[in-house]
Amino acid sequence: MTFIKIELMKLQTCLLTILYFCFSAGSLSAQKNISVSSPDKSIAVTIQHTTDGNLLYSCMYKGKKIIQPSTLGFTLSSPKVLLNKFTMVAFDSSAVDETWKPVWGEVSIIRNNYKQLTVQLKEKSGSGILLNVIFRVFNDGVGFRYEFPRQPSLTYFIIAEEQTEFALTGNHKTFWIPGDFDTNEQLYTTSKLSEVDAWKSDMVSVGDKKLNVPDQYAVQTPLMMKTADGLYINIHEAALINYSAMQLHVNRTTFSLTSNLVPDAAGNKAYLRTPAVTPWRTIIVSDKATEILSSKTILNLNEPSVIKNTSWIKPMKFMGVWWEMQTNLGSWNYTDKADSLGSNGLPVPNGRHSANTTNVKRYIDFASKNGIEGLLVEGWNTGWEAWYGNWQGKHFDFVTPYPDFNVAEIQQYAKQKNVQMIMHNETSADAATYDQQMDTAFQFMNRFGYGSVKTGYVGQIIPRGEHHDGQWMVNHYIRSAQKAAKYHVMIDMHEPVRPTGLHRTWPNFVASEAGRGNEFNAFAEGSPPEHETILPFTRLMGGPMDYTPGIFKMRGYAAAAPNRQMHTTLAKQLALYITMYSPLQMAADLPENYEAHMDAFQFIKDVATDWDDTKILEAEPGDYLTIARKEKRKENWFVGAITDEQSRTVSLSFDFLTPGATYEATIYRDADNADWKTNPEAYTIEKIVVTNKTKMMIKLAKGGGFAVSVMKK
Repeated sequence: MTFIKIELMKLQTCLLTILYFCFSAGSLSAQKNISVSSPDKSIAVTIQHTTDGNLLYSCMYKGKKIIQPSTLGFTLSSPKVLLNKFTMVAFDSSAVDETWKPVWGEVSIIRNNYKQLTVQLKEKSGSGILLNVIFRVFNDGVGFRYEFPRQPSLTYFIIAEEQTEFALTGNHKTFWIPGDFDTNEQLYTTSKLSEVDAWKSDMVSVGDKKLNVPDQYAVQTPLMMKTADGLYINIHEAALINYSAMQLHVNRTTFSLTSNLVPDAAGNKAYLRTPAVTPWRTIIVSDKATEILSSKTILNLNEPSVIKNTSWIKPMKFMGVWWEMQTNLGSWNYTDKADSLGSNGLPVPNGRHSANTTNVKRYIDFASKNGIEGLLVEGWNTGWEAWYGNWQGKHFDFVTPYPDFNVAEIQQYAKQKNVQMIMHNETSADAATYDQQMDTAFQFMNRFGYGSVKTGYVGQIIPRGEHHDGQWMVNHYIRSAQKAAKYHVMIDMHEPVRPTGLHRTWPNFVASEAGRGNEFNAFAEGSPPEHETILPFTRLMGGPMDYTPGIFKMRGYAAAAPNRQMHTTLAKQLALYITMYSPLQMAADLPENYEAHMDAFQFIKDVATDWDDTKILEAEPGDYLTIARKEKRKENWFVGAITDEQSRTVSLSFDFLTPGATYEATIYRDADNADWKTNPEAYTIEKIVVTNKTKMMIKLAKGGGFAVSVMKK
């Protein structure tokens, strides 16, 4: 990772200490305030040390208060201490302005520019425990974390509660999902804060609501809000390592949010040893929705890449032997009689198993012919007959194929066709067994040429009592990324904790699901058209999502539910390759469904997966989104626009193009009579010559969208 340091300024603690004691009353017993502002002065954070020892923070944006004085602190269960009243020992500040280059991403260069304030505290009641609170204030947001330094008064400790508060200024419009400890795959509700009720949402996770969603008024992060006077506020966290994920308890009367960490089986939230730090708590704010999406604060709060040689990490498009199982056209399992053998001593085949050598070769042929780099195959290994809902564990060994899946033959065939095979390791939430078998699994991948792996954690976690979003599993996900890096394998995790920017530190962690993806249109009633306009402001704030776009057959695709249909147009499915960012993008439909629309499939063939630049042209959470992206190391641009259930017209200006250059734009848009519900597969393709002065109006159907490829002539 190359870093270009522009400026690093350190102010002396002694000077700041003088400023600290310049409070208005002139008395040591008076409340003391310290402030730090963003480099452009648009955001200001004030720290208040009250006369009774409380430490509070508040936040302003362009003179408007967005966070009222809010508490900071902890309750420890071992040692049993309430950390909420402090003596201030010292504080200092610094400023950083540097740039760095991500291995892959939405832009090729990221500026990291902030002012930092560190407050050093000592617990007031006599325990002697030392605690630092570190604030970083960027032009688009704030990050703060707690730091427990190495100290004689504290070594091992257990966090019972984190008392971080976000005291909001009103009953904001909020886009939220329930605070479920075991899934992020619910539908979003748009409501006032006063109307939040997690128990009104359907259960998606496996298990008991009392265990998974014990707090009726808890919501997940990233939490997106809009104030009555037009400010956009997003609350999340960055660098979630060795800690439980933070959910937020909503006080529906005062509109205050308090941290609600995911517990383990004993009810504890985190087990730590000094020196230790928490994740960063992030507040991103703007008066423009587009600036929320362009923020790089969460990435900047993560550490640089720990992988020195990243040449093997390459974004790509892929297909999958996957959708046909999701839609019940085939099965993951080879047999329906797990406890019976045929006369040949082998399991009795059900005749519906999709991951067979012949079928896999069919996908390889299509991918190779159309320049799709990778192919994922699910259901290739034994164990699928009893994998779900048993909480038993040890279903899979990650190296034993079914009788009809010839690993070596497929390896050679894919190599001849220049297609990279992608491994699938479903754990059935048995993370304990996967920990034991990771080395064996990754060695198998190396042996048979699998450079990427998709992992899965469907079900209730083993070790029993742990949750998908608890500290133990957070560390497990990181262990799997580290192990994958050791074997030069890229990793895409499904059913994990929602991302917090860790792909900067482990750039082989190329994608994850951690949200309600396109697959819900196959086995459930799907998601409403607004869903994809909310996800970029929520789930995608922490990192790319394997959303699995590109479904072309809008109706009649689900064998078990013939009346089921996608809640989107075909043109919108193309636009998702731009609006739902991921360096690992799936062409999710069946080859035969693409063959029926090869003119539209051309966009999937052309669209890039790695970018030099990204322009958020217009956005409103829950309504619409238009994004333009410039292909890495090329002059080509790609544009995607989507809408909710409302039809709308986009005024598209090509002013992001290079002045004086000429381009050919291919526009894939909804036909004039398209509608997600009544005519979803109707689209029109047009080619025109454009320059940076070109402007045009493009209509989006209800639930629709458009995609544009802009190629340099």
